[in-house]
Amino acid sequence: MNNNNYAAGHVKRNYRPAIIAISVVLIGAIGVLAGMPGVEDFDAFDVTILPLMNAILNSFTFLFLLGALIAIMKRNVKVHRRFIYAAFVTTFFFLITYVAFHFLSPSTPYGGSGLLAGIYYFILITHILLAAAIVPLALTSVARAWNMENERHRKIARWTMPIWLYVSLTGVLVYIMISPYY
Repeated sequence: MNNNNYAAGHVKRNYRPAIIAISVVLIGAIGVLAGMPGVEDFDAFDVTILPLMNAILNSFTFLFLLGALIAIMKRNVKVHRRFIYAAFVTTFFFLITYVAFHFLSPSTPYGGSGLLAGIYYFILITHILLAAAIVPLALTSVARAWNMENERHRKIARWTMPIWLYVSLTGVLVYIMISPYY
């Protein structure tokens, strides 16, 4: 253990079991939802508002991550931390609206064709794969920061930040491209 990374009296915690459990549950639940048909007769409200909320929340996540990146480049750790927490909050609310939509609504097929369909499916597939990867990456990044493992945090954050930015941006792009077909 490198004591240079720890404040006096700081106790390092093992977040790995929680990171694994949260990652497996989230990714597994979303994977199960993807295979479900959705509720047929739900009419309490227009569920097509949820993807718009997803896009708005993804937009805020993207902006918060950009703010976090700018803050850390200026070595303002306090502001960086606040933006990261804000990104986690909007991501959490995104997950709620995402799961609700996919539980309450049948899958919406993309109606475009040709080059646009190719672009859409490329963005969608990379978005899905990297969204699954970002769960343990983001949780590990924040756990290393909480444990004051600054060098290890920097090493993983160099991967986490661009991937999370990509996932939040492509989430908005996927919405823009499929929204005419809801």
